[in-house]
Amino acid sequence: MQAEKARPANGHYILTDQVGFLLRRAHQRASLIFKNEFDATSLTPQQFAVLAKLYDISEVTQNNLGRLVDMDPVSLQGVIRRLSQRALVSRTSDPLHKRRLIIRLTPAGNAMVEDCFVLGTQVSTKTLAPLASEEQQELIRLLKKITDEPV
Repeated sequence: MQAEKARPANGHYILTDQVGFLLRRAHQRASLIFKNEFDATSLTPQQFAVLAKLYDISEVTQNNLGRLVDMDPVSLQGVIRRLSQRALVSRTSDPLHKRRLIIRLTPAGNAMVEDCFVLGTQVSTKTLAPLASEEQQELIRLLKKITDEPV
């Protein structure tokens, strides 16, 4: 197959220059690297995010955890259920609000996430490897700027 020629049909739109297309490709790269690095743990990126955030804050309501890891309630519920089945997190009722769940790491979850921090760092390092150090810092800064801006 020949390399794609830049010949925009509409005179100006080139798919491979569009931010959404490029972000999706970068996400695919990061996801593949994550899968390769975390394969032995059987953790998904969402599960690791939950474990890492719980490590940072100790315990939190399920609703607040969803906001902190930017996950919708249904997805978070599934992630928490699977982590609970693996005895990596515990769910207990809030004594003041019985319908509210408090989520915290178990000792096994704490040990797992500490072991995985090295893997997480490797994922970031490998994902950003094509960039110079200054470019890596600038990309992270710009991505934070984009993701912090309301839609």
